[in-house]
Parts: sequence; C-alpha cells; structure tokens
Amino acid sequence: MTQPRSDTPRRLQPGSAGRLVLAALPWVGMLVLAPAANRVEPFVLGLPFLLFWIVLWVALTAVCMSVVYLTDPRNRAEELR
Repeated sequence: MTQPRSDTPRRLQPGSAGRLVLAALPWVGMLVLAPAANRVEPFVLGLPFLLFWIVLWVALTAVCMSVVYLTDPRNRAEELR
C-alpha cells in the first residue's frame, strides 16, 4: 500500500475556517472571557453572573458543535453511503 505524499499541500475545504472559528468560540467564551464575567451581580435567573455565564456557554457549546457537525460536508458523505 502506498503512503500519501507528505509534501502535497493540504487545502482547507470551503467553510472549514468558519467551522474552526465556531468550534473555538466556546473555548474563548469559557476560558478567556470568564475572568471578565467573574462577579456575583447581576443575578440572572437567580444565579450569580459567573454561574449563569458558565451555564450559558455550556448551552452555546452544544449549539456551536451542532452547527459545525451539520455544516461539515464530510458528515453528509457518510449519510449518502
């Protein structure tokens, strides 16, 4: 079996940069922006703001990952098989 040549440049698929940004967005929201949200007030839905911030990003992570999965053409190729 032949190995693929390593000197061939890898090309990003159309829209893959947007998916990468969307996949990195929860990391930025939870880790990079959390110190800015580290406060008790205002209370949102009865939760201190930092706890609300974390719960919000957990929900947004699911949304972001769903969009990444649904827009990845490699996943559509699996469905057609």
